[in-house]
Amino acid sequence: MTETEKLLAIEEIKQVFARRLRYMDCKQWDLYGSVHTEDAWSETYGDLPAALQPQAGGVRNKVVGPQALAAAIRHFMEHRTPITSVHHAHTPEIEFISDTTATGIWPMEDHLWWRDGAHEEHLHGYGHYLEHYRKVEGRWLICYRKLTRLRVDRTPGFYDRLA
Repeated sequence: MTETEKLLAIEEIKQVFARRLRYMDCKQWDLYGSVHTEDAWSETYGDLPAALQPQAGGVRNKVVGPQALAAAIRHFMEHRTPITSVHHAHTPEIEFISDTTATGIWPMEDHLWWRDGAHEEHLHGYGHYLEHYRKVEGRWLICYRKLTRLRVDRTPGFYDRLA
């Protein structure tokens, strides 16, 4: 892979990542899976209580496949009350493992708002997305994701009201 090819691949990976965040924030669930490989999996729910963590094959905090990924995030964002979210990610560290595989670390910040009766609730998180990418049929796609959090500010009782 030439340096020019690497720069073009980095830009494509950035676009795929940005689309995923936009699809999530705009609740475009029909498009959300399109930026993932068929075998993509995620373990981004580790900071939720066990009862709220999605499962795959009996393993908690694991979701496999683009449709399951879209369904899991949709369930989280809409299961009790609609959640409005804004996700920001920036200054990625992208490293190529081969001509068709790469990893990325994205500093991130997310803010979620929803209503619980007459009260507005919120979560404001800070951390990193750890991702793997694979080039499939000429397109870079996400094949693995994990969210790690450094800090979370939230209204008291956040998890109790989500259950």
